[in-house]
Amino acid sequence: MRRILCLSPACARPGVDNTSRMFTTSMALTGLRCVFTYMFLPILTPALGTVVGPVIGVPLSALAFVFDIRAIRSFWRVNHPQRWLMTVLYLVVAGFVTYLLVSDLAKVIR
Repeated sequence: MRRILCLSPACARPGVDNTSRMFTTSMALTGLRCVFTYMFLPILTPALGTVVGPVIGVPLSALAFVFDIRAIRSFWRVNHPQRWLMTVLYLVVAGFVTYLLVSDLAKVIR
């Protein structure tokens, strides 16, 4: 897994590092994306037009995806005891974010 994440075995550091901050940031971005998409967008779309949602959603999705990958790398870098569990959680979240990103891109292209 370290090879996939481009982490050398020598970079493993004990401790928490900024792992909890990364976790909080990436989950908050993903949550913000979902709240925006499913709560605010249905109300605002009739007033602002159909392109506004994807235009805001694409950057949020891309940013959330980047933070998800950074958080996975952080868990592996510090050799966190729950790194496998968190990797699975992040991959599920990243899959959901990727789906939203692709659907927003399809709406923009149309």
